[in-house]
Parts: sequence; structure tokens; C-alpha cells
Amino acid sequence: MGEAQELQLSIMAQEANEASSPGHTNVPDRSLLPQRRSFNWWLKVAIYAFLVIAGQSVATLLGRLYFDKGGDSKWLATVVQLCGFPVLLPYYCIPAASRNPITKNSTVQFKQPSTLILASVYGSIGLLLALDCYLYSVGLAYLPVSTYSLICASQLAFNALFSFLLNSQKFTPYIVNSLVLLTISSTLLVFQGDSADDPSGGSKTKYAIGFICTVGASAGYGLVLSLTQLAFKRVIRKETFRVVMDMIVYQALVATCVILVGLFASGEWKGLKKEMGMYKLGTVSYVMNLVWIAITWQLFGIGVIGLILEASSLFSNAISAMGLPVVPVLAVIFFHDKMDGIKAMAMVLAIWGFISYAYQHYLDDRKSKNENKNVNGEVSKASSLEKING
Repeated sequence: MGEAQELQLSIMAQEANEASSPGHTNVPDRSLLPQRRSFNWWLKVAIYAFLVIAGQSVATLLGRLYFDKGGDSKWLATVVQLCGFPVLLPYYCIPAASRNPITKNSTVQFKQPSTLILASVYGSIGLLLALDCYLYSVGLAYLPVSTYSLICASQLAFNALFSFLLNSQKFTPYIVNSLVLLTISSTLLVFQGDSADDPSGGSKTKYAIGFICTVGASAGYGLVLSLTQLAFKRVIRKETFRVVMDMIVYQALVATCVILVGLFASGEWKGLKKEMGMYKLGTVSYVMNLVWIAITWQLFGIGVIGLILEASSLFSNAISAMGLPVVPVLAVIFFHDKMDGIKAMAMVLAIWGFISYAYQHYLDDRKSKNENKNVNGEVSKASSLEKING
């Protein structure tokens, strides 16, 4: 990952400065070594993972409910994925002293990016996010939930490629195993017979459009995650919850403005009042459905950005892919879809894949712990030598 390269440069600079100073002792600086992941780190990752899986599952089901009960506006379905960010604004009212945690690697100071650079980052990612969400809406409107979940799993492969190209992501056997298992778990869903619930009504043209749009959205989502991680590492270079909130709010603001322009330019806004009146569950349910779609997608966004910040974009995507088989299972409960052995097998493989990825992080944690022990030993030896020489 890019963090390791920056860490090496920092260590080299630190050692060069110390070598030129009097009384230099060749002992590595412990503050610059990879830190062992604490209980707080695992707790934060668990909370973010829950937000990703729960937010994605609930939002996807509510989106499917919107189209099943009479909703037809792709632009409106996209707007509600993005416009929920105002519910996060009260966070900015909290005093700065109580909401700014200590950043990691605080011994290395970086120049803060200018407002223009930050605006460019948020704007470019926001534009990609807008296109990505619209393509997802088209796919969800034309594809069965199970097929939609299957195609969304391809985002893992796209994200792996972009992470390798942009974030110097290293692939270990456990990570590769995780990616393969998570992809297979979602791929299995294509073999179940749910043509009776096909939203395209048997139209091959609509099915093809939904398929292409969902594949394109999956590729775009993988790119968005990798670019977000790249922005954290190379541009923003801070690791606080405030940074997470800024990334969510500003890119969602840009994406919402873009989609609103599309909503009014397409003329779909003219039929929204009629659509609301003809909604099968009633006007109140129509409004509440859209409101909760907006809220749950924002919770999902917090989880995704938080996992990118705490781990990597590939890990964030792995958690997201783990939640994809959950959607058909919930569809069995709320939409009375048929449950079969393939769905159960997909669920088992998804959990197995997640455990494989989590085990790799456990190995990384043990490695960093051993490195810190070695440094402690070197520091003790150096101190003993200084006492003897003194």
C-alpha cells in the first residue's frame, strides 16, 4: 500500500537527520514503525462494517420496493441515494476540541492541501459518484434482486485492479482466497430461478440495459473507492473522523447537484406528483420509503469511507461484497422470494471469504507486534551500551 512507501521515506529522512547529529545511535524510531492494531481499531472496523452491510441491505430492499410498488423515476431513485447528507451536518456543530481524535503517524508533518485542490478532489469524485449511482438505479429497476447482487459482486475484481494500479495494493494468498470466495458466493446467485419476479417483464432489451448499467456501476464504484483511498494517502494526508465526514458531505453535495440537474432536464420531475398519488402503498409510505432510502445510504457511506480510512478500499469493498448475499436472504423474508440451497451456499462462502480477509489483517497485526518487540530489544541493547561506555 502507499502508506508503507511513505513510511519508508519518513524513516529514511529521520535516520538521515539523526546521522548528522552528535551522539547518534543507530536505533529505529518506534513512532515510525507500523503500530499494532488496538481494540479500539477493531471496534471501529466492526461498527463501520455493520453500517456497510446493514445500510446496503436495507437501502437496496427499499429501492426495490420503490420500483415494485409503482415508482418509475430513475433520477429520483438516484437523488435519494445521495441527498441524505444533511442529516450529518449537526456533527459540525460539535466543538472541535471534542471531535478531533489524535491522528496516526502524527510525528510526520505534511503541508495541508489548498482549498482549490480539495475542491478538485471532492468535485471529481462527486461526479463519478453521481454517474455510478444513476447506473445502479437503472440496474435495480430492470434486474431481479438476485441477479443485481450477482453483478454487483464484480466490483471486487474492478476494485482489486484499481487498488493494484493506484494504491500499490499487495495481494497475499488469503486476500486472493477472500476475493475468489466472495465473487463465487455472489456468482452462484445467477443459477437460481427468479425469472417470475423479473422487473423487466421479460424484455431482453431492458434486461440487457440493466446488465450493462450494473456492470458499469460496479466498475465505477471500484474506481471511486480506490480514488478515495488515493486522496486520503496522497492529498489529504490526515486520518480523523472529520476527514471522513468532509469526504462524505462534499462529494455527496456535488453528486446531488449533478443528479438534480438531470432530474429537471429530463422532465421526470413533472410526473412525480402523479407517481406519488398512484403509489400502491399510499402517499405517506411513498415519502417514508424515499426518506429511509436516503438515510440508510448515508449510513452506508459512513461505513465505506470509515473502512477505507481504517484499512483500505479493497477491504471496504470486501465487506460490501459480503453483504450482497444478505439481500436475497432478506428478500425471502420481506418480498417472499424463494429460498434454496444456492442462496444458503452463497451465504456460507461470503462469510468464509470475510474470515479469510480478516485473518490476513490478524497476521499483519501479529507481524507489527513482533517488529515492535524487536525494536524494544534494540533500544534496550543501545541503552545498555551507552551505560557501559559512559
